[in-house]
Amino acid sequence: MRNRANTYNYYVEKLGFNYIGSDVFDHYLIVEKDGLQIHFFEFKTIDPKENYGQIYIRTSNIDELYKSFLENNVAIHPNGHLENKPWQQREFSLLDPDNNLLTFGQDKS
Repeated sequence: MRNRANTYNYYVEKLGFNYIGSDVFDHYLIVEKDGLQIHFFEFKTIDPKENYGQIYIRTSNIDELYKSFLENNVAIHPNGHLENKPWQQREFSLLDPDNNLLTFGQDKS
């Protein structure tokens, strides 16, 4: 993350993650949703245009999650709208403020 406040606002306010720490370290942030924790460290010089950070998040309620993000005006990746993929996953993707790719997926079977 380049900016802790921006990352906090995106994940907590927009995506509905819970803030679980850390107030002790200003350069670190931990958020949680549905048992999944994401830890961020400060990287002020990262260029979002050159950031290839990505994470794949499995969920059991992809349609509800996608709908909740749309209702909260979360921007969906232009090539990442909810769809069934040939590899037997139902997926969608987002880009966070630092251009980290978040792909959410659920097994179709």
